[in-house]
This record gives sequence, C-alpha cells and structure tokens, in this order.
Amino acid sequence: MPLKFPLTISLALALSACGTAPERDPAIGEAYVGPATLNLHKDIDPKSPAAAVVHHGERLEIVGQRRRWYRVRTPKGAEGWTDDRQLLDTAQMKRLRALSNGAADLPSQGVATSFDVLNVHTEPNRLSASFIQVKVGEKFDVIAHRVIARGPMPKRQLVAPKPKIEKKSKKVKASSLLPPPPPPVPPSPPPDWVALSKERSLIPEENLPPAARDDWTLIRTQSGQSGWVLTSRVYMAIPDEVAQYAEGHRITSYFPIGSVEDNGEKKNIWLWTTAMSLGEDHDFDGYRVFSWNIRRHRYETAYIKRRERGFFPVLVKPGEFSVCLEREDGVRVRKMYTLTGNSVHAAGERPCEKPAEEDEEVPVDDVAHIAIHPAPPKPGMMENLKTRLKDLFKKPQ
Repeated sequence: MPLKFPLTISLALALSACGTAPERDPAIGEAYVGPATLNLHKDIDPKSPAAAVVHHGERLEIVGQRRRWYRVRTPKGAEGWTDDRQLLDTAQMKRLRALSNGAADLPSQGVATSFDVLNVHTEPNRLSASFIQVKVGEKFDVIAHRVIARGPMPKRQLVAPKPKIEKKSKKVKASSLLPPPPPPVPPSPPPDWVALSKERSLIPEENLPPAARDDWTLIRTQSGQSGWVLTSRVYMAIPDEVAQYAEGHRITSYFPIGSVEDNGEKKNIWLWTTAMSLGEDHDFDGYRVFSWNIRRHRYETAYIKRRERGFFPVLVKPGEFSVCLEREDGVRVRKMYTLTGNSVHAAGERPCEKPAEEDEEVPVDDVAHIAIHPAPPKPGMMENLKTRLKDLFKKPQ
C-alpha cells in the first residue's frame, strides 16, 4: 500500500511532461512560396543545410525577420530561413491565380517553343520568382505581350506594420521656455556665383540615355499554367517554308485560316503578324496572308499591310480574321477580313475591345483582364478646368 501513492505521482508527472509542447513564436505575417521548389535553410546562409522543402503556392507563416531574410513556418510545423525574393505576398498570389484563370479563356496567338530551358516568372520583372520551367523544345501558347521599364520589384507587405506607440509628453522645464540664441549670420555668396550656376546647369532631358526596358510575353503552358517570359527567348513554331519569308522581322503571331489541296497534300493558308524589333509599344507593325500556289507549288503573298500599330488579340475563324489597329487619332478599330479561295477581302470594321484603365481598382477575379497596353491617360483636373473655361468664354458664332 505505501508504494501505490508515489507510483501514482510519478505517473502523473510523466504524463504532464509528455503533454507540454514547446512554445512557438507567434506569426508576424504570412507569405506564399514563389519558386516551384524552395529549400528552407537552418541558418541565414544559402549554403546552410535544408530544414524543410516547400513547393510553389504553399502558405507559410512568418515568425522572424533579419534584413531581407525571413524565418517561416510550414503547415506541418517545420521552420527555416529564406530570402525575401522567394516569397509572394497575399496580393501577388491572388494576382497570379487570377492571371492563370483569366488566361485560360484568352485566345492563343500562336504556338511557340524555346531552344533552352525557359524560366516562367510570376510577374513581368527579372527579379520576380520563377515558378515554372519550360523544357527545351516544349510547346506553349503565346497569349499577350508587354514592354516594362526595368526596375526593382514593387513594394510588398509580408509582415504587418507595427502599431505606433504614442510617446508620453514630458514635463517642460522652466529653463527650456527661454528663447534660443539668434542664428549666426550666413556667409555671403562668392562674387562669381552667377557664372558658377551656369556651369552647373542640368543636362537637358533629351540628352539623357533612355531607361532600359524589357520585352515580356505572357504564355500558357500545356498544363494550363500561365506566366511571363522574356520575349527574346521565345521562337514561334510556324513551319520553315513560311517563316523563311520573314525578311528579318520578328514573327509575333501566326494562324492557319484555310487550306488547299495539292496532289493530295494539304497546304495551310497562313496569316501572321510581324514586328521590326523588340521593345516596341505595340504588338505588331504589319500582317500578311500566305496562300499556296498550286501551279508553282510554293507559298505566295495573298495580302500584306505594313507600317501599322497593331495590338493583340488577333481573332481568327475558318475563312475570316480580324486585327486591332490604332489610327493616327489614337482610336483603335478592329478591321475584319474574309477569305475566298486564295483572295482576301475587307469586311468592314468596328471598335476594338475597350482596354481597362491601369489606375482603376480592379477586383481580384478580373486582374487577368487588365489591358496589356494602357490606354492614353485621362485628362487631369487642370485640363478639365481649362476646357470648361474655354467653353464658358467662347464667343458665339
């Protein structure tokens, strides 16, 4: 009997010791994994051993921060350190999901490939995370095009800002109420200050070098994921017997719009758009239709337009197509064409789809439908006021 009481106490102590879990640091923010695979390190060093492995899109809790490094915790409880460039904040993750959902319904502008492993980025920025890799020779759809000034990533909010602590007002001493002594007399300018000012004049803006810009293409992979790649790494997979007529221009989109039979062999009739070079503020500057000549057994130009300002998407149906072009007055119209045999005929025009304003607040589900090329800026308050004043004081005719 005397041994039963100590045994009970020992058992209770052992059970209580097993039930207590170590206290975990509270979460100070949340983030999502950017790359396809990310190693979380035990220390703030990319060469330190991996504490855990996480994958793109997984939600992480942020439990610590040192400069650009964050200590994060996985849903399973593992913790480790990673560079902030490998993380996406909540807004970025929502935009990426909306981009993939919206791009799934957008028309393809042609199938393309790459001659090297291609990194697909979450945003059109070289510093953004690459969450997919396209293999050499793998095919994907070209969806849209954008030219962006090269620069840092936009500010993100991975950690909630600390609340401001109001400082208690200190009692003012009677001695501090005395006025401060007068400031010393400033030194007089040098006698040749006018000549010095002229020599240090600013460089005119027209002499400044242009800002570096990157040309990006929005693609859709065979698995349905969408992201941004550098356009210089993209090669349109149009057949060589047609691509040889590009004349040094870059093919930006292509489509079969019909076909003919030549000795039992099917030959497509092709439409393509081209651009002179990378970095243009439009998607193409010319378009051309190639038909197959049955007597000469070769492709020939059936229709061609040059020196245009065209914008995606190019819309195609069997026997017809349309292109969105910008006129000299800045208005965009969609010109429609029909194909009869090997002949192309104009079929009228209508306004292009109105692009959304980039400065408008767009719901998360509609982010993918923001226009790839911004519309001209709206007149500001001063411009509207000047217009009203002119109308007010206009002399009646």
